[in-house]
Amino acid sequence: MTSRQRSAESNSLSPRRRTVVKAAAATAVLAAPLAAALPARAADEAPAFLHGVASGDPLPDGILLWTRVTPTTEAVPGSGLGPDTEVGWVVAKDKAFTTVVAKGSVTATAASDHTVKADVRGLTPATDYWFRFSAGGTESPAARTRTAPASDAAVANLRFGVVSCANWEAGYFSSYRHLAARGDLDAWLHLGDYIYEYGTGEYGTRDTVVRQHAPAHEILTLADYRIRHGKYKTDPDLQALHLKAPVIAIWDDHEFANDAWSGGAENHTEGTEGAWAARQTAAKQAYFEWMPVRPAIAGTTYRRLRFGKLADLSLLDLRSFRSQQVAVGNGSVDDPDRTLTGRAQLDWLKAGLKSSDTTWRLVGNSVMISPFAIGSLSADLLKPLAELLGLPKEGLALNTDQWDGYTDDRRELLAHLRSHAIRNTVFLTGDIHMAWANDVPVDAGTYPLSASAATEFVVTSVTSDNLDDLLKVPQGTVTALAAPVIQVANRHVHWVDTDRHGYGVLDITADRAQMDYYVLSDKTKANATSSWARSYRTRTGTQKVERTYTPV
Repeated sequence: MTSRQRSAESNSLSPRRRTVVKAAAATAVLAAPLAAALPARAADEAPAFLHGVASGDPLPDGILLWTRVTPTTEAVPGSGLGPDTEVGWVVAKDKAFTTVVAKGSVTATAASDHTVKADVRGLTPATDYWFRFSAGGTESPAARTRTAPASDAAVANLRFGVVSCANWEAGYFSSYRHLAARGDLDAWLHLGDYIYEYGTGEYGTRDTVVRQHAPAHEILTLADYRIRHGKYKTDPDLQALHLKAPVIAIWDDHEFANDAWSGGAENHTEGTEGAWAARQTAAKQAYFEWMPVRPAIAGTTYRRLRFGKLADLSLLDLRSFRSQQVAVGNGSVDDPDRTLTGRAQLDWLKAGLKSSDTTWRLVGNSVMISPFAIGSLSADLLKPLAELLGLPKEGLALNTDQWDGYTDDRRELLAHLRSHAIRNTVFLTGDIHMAWANDVPVDAGTYPLSASAATEFVVTSVTSDNLDDLLKVPQGTVTALAAPVIQVANRHVHWVDTDRHGYGVLDITADRAQMDYYVLSDKTKANATSSWARSYRTRTGTQKVERTYTPV
């Protein structure tokens, strides 16, 4: 993500002070914040499943199951404590577990922070299953999951929840609760920033920490990242969604540190905060321990899933291989030696899009690919928008953390789509804390006279700050003023909502891919309601977005 606001404690846009963790902190001290947050348990109590259960990365014949067992009271996340514990798992066709189709066991150890995964195969395509774990006589909650359709299956419909950017301290995860309540999702996509790395009060909370995360300091070490992941997994709304459908997740920068790139991050001071390579390694290890995600090529999150003949989904890692971001206005954004994807990943993406025989080609994309120019915004709107996007206050039209900062990669990819007549490519994007519906033009400067190579649906944040938060005004205030100006300067943008928080529901048929955008009443309220805001679709063969007036 971009270099957004550094301070949640004032309305100024000055850099926030970074908290430094002392390297000599004892393991018990590191673990204490989360231990205090967990339910009290007797010393002789049986193992517990305090962090829920989850599934992910559905295949036609398989699913990845996940949980974390707490074998003893002191064995909290990041502690390094607790005995090896045998954890059983079972998969059934029914919630009562009368028809068991697979079962097994795996050992949870302190070396993996007592997280476990079971990559279950031999299942039936396009089928609902129920699963649960057990340890020492204790059973986890039962959860629903679903396999993908067979690769050659004719699929009438797919439906995915779509979310990104969940800052624990800024509010409650009501978006997850409302998605869980639907009961109609084949899976849900998390497009990055599942966790945030900042210390308490250091990142966007409208001057109020709604609920404090753990640990209180900025996370730097493996223990820190484990504690933070563990804290997130105690959220009841997040647990509820993991109970209802498999997740398909990629990371963005805050799973590591703000504006991460292959050799560092804006929110990392080499030396003072240790070596970047060590911090990156720790963050990746904790992520793969705590997320139901299969490590893919080179231990990253770029991989591809297929859903019958209807759609395939190429999932990108836009942090591990990228060149460092450059200053706005620097001509090196066009330098062909700079890359967002890395050569191997870009070649992999191009080859997959070209060879795809599905109706739709979905791309899970953590930062916006559509070009964005600010245009002539008034000073009072320009400053917070510039801060949100990491732009200079004078308003140059560029966000160098997204594809705008790596124009050669984008040019090559879009030219590939055009030259090979690759249709129905839809980018699904998070990161920017706003909702957008865009055509992806080959040449933004001449659009709409130039062609559109693809379309893009961008979902807003679950809780992370957007423009109304930065200005501390009611929801919708800024959108009414800024959206028309943004659209005049960006003719490929069909809609932008700069203010509200929520989620998307992507519904796909052979004829169209439609994104329904939902917004929350108040992210600071645990019982926030959800309402439909807008819907946009792209019809097959058009490479254009159009508004539609009812959700699916």
